[in-house]
Amino acid sequence: MSQVELHGVNERDEFVRRVKGAVRNSKPGSWILGGGWNNDLWGGALPMTSWVDDVTPQNPVWLSRMDGHMGFANSLALKLAGVTNSSEDPKGGTIMRTSTGEPTGLLVDSAMQIMLPCIPEVSVDERREALLKASNFAVTRGVTTVVDMGRYYPGTSVEFSWQDFSDVYQWADASGKMRIRVCLFFPLEIWSRLHDIINKVGHAMSQWIYLGGAKAFADGSLGSSSALFYEPYVEEPENYGLQVSDYESLINMTLAADNYGLQVAIHAIGDKANDLILDMYDSVLTINGMRDRRFRIEHAQHLAHGASDRFGKLKIVASVQPDHLLDDVESIEKKLGLDRAQKESYLFQTLLNSKAQLAFGSDWPVADINPLRSIRTAMKRIPPNSHDSWIPMECVSLDDALKAYTISAARACFLDKDLGSLTPGKLADFVILSTDSWDDFAAEGYASVEATYVGGVQAYP
Repeated sequence: MSQVELHGVNERDEFVRRVKGAVRNSKPGSWILGGGWNNDLWGGALPMTSWVDDVTPQNPVWLSRMDGHMGFANSLALKLAGVTNSSEDPKGGTIMRTSTGEPTGLLVDSAMQIMLPCIPEVSVDERREALLKASNFAVTRGVTTVVDMGRYYPGTSVEFSWQDFSDVYQWADASGKMRIRVCLFFPLEIWSRLHDIINKVGHAMSQWIYLGGAKAFADGSLGSSSALFYEPYVEEPENYGLQVSDYESLINMTLAADNYGLQVAIHAIGDKANDLILDMYDSVLTINGMRDRRFRIEHAQHLAHGASDRFGKLKIVASVQPDHLLDDVESIEKKLGLDRAQKESYLFQTLLNSKAQLAFGSDWPVADINPLRSIRTAMKRIPPNSHDSWIPMECVSLDDALKAYTISAARACFLDKDLGSLTPGKLADFVILSTDSWDDFAAEGYASVEATYVGGVQAYP
């Protein structure tokens, strides 16, 4: 919220203009940071160093794509990071290059780790201010609890999430500055550290901070063409996506974390990545035995035939983000072909029919934090600049969409005893909407938040 904002930019010239504006307000040598760009909005062309080098001769640039699985650097930043024609792709990542081998400025998934050590660390005060700013914004949209997966991507430091927990969240809680509830997930690599602290204080540190579980990644994203599929991308016949984590390492860490009672959530977008994690979860269930573990797959975006049924059979939480559909619909058929795109993408109703637990979220700041907009997307599935639903058989009812954003989302992180419904004995977190008719909302899908209450106390306006 305090960096270069590129969400919604739909022209190359506007992309460059915003970078140029940031340079004007910065000192020579300081980093230009930000992100949110989506190349599909301006026709699909990926940014290159030549776009911004002329306007950033003295300022290194790092701008993450909206999905967080690709970043764009100018030539100065590449130089500082030591990226050259001879640099090798790291495991689970790609340095994108021209036909002559020149780095274009784009680093995908774990290749982003090359750049990150060069970027100045955000100060504790800046991170604390960011939490307050984000929390104040969340309540204006009626959000009272978030699941925070932390500042963690493949290749980044596992310490960031832990630092934010100790330096920011615990500080805000002790200072009486928490405005929304948070359920925190930590990198799977440090599951034992999380287990140790849960052993000491339990899952609920206070009414504001809950210790959730451990998070890992199976693949990249569709927008960055790094989601892992059985078949190649239509326009890149050699590219099947990236498996960003070693399977043996992933299953061993999951077995260990699960054996100590921790919840595990794994990012999977492509059909092959989802099957990989479903297979892994099935193996863990067989080895460690049955219990109420609520394994999660984050995104569950593209599912091969039969995968939806396995979510239901194995009782896996499908943690999905309806508004991603709006961002992907422009490019999804180009990348996957019409048949694959329509048979396996955003199968919300199919998952419900398979008795899977469907939990809705935003993935903010990747997509809009507004739950009402996301509920409308799940019900209508109408892309921008269209009047027709995309795969209408996958539209869900208002009742199912509301449950997915409330009680099912709470159950998906073991918070349903305290949150997720207006029930005697639970915490009084609720909103007042601008409409007094569910029928009107179901028909139109439009409403606004007039007031937000957290613990029975008005938090907005």
